[in-house]
Amino acid sequence: MKVRNSLRSLKNRHRDCRVVRRKGRVYVINKTHRKFKARQG
Repeated sequence: MKVRNSLRSLKNRHRDCRVVRRKGRVYVINKTHRKFKARQG
């Protein structure tokens, strides 16, 4: 899990990436490739 300031570029790494908001934090999750996980803040 990477912690980043901006998640927009990480969303474009793979076409299955999704930006999700949970408990005030913003996450990038990917069901098919688990390595593309990131969190903001």
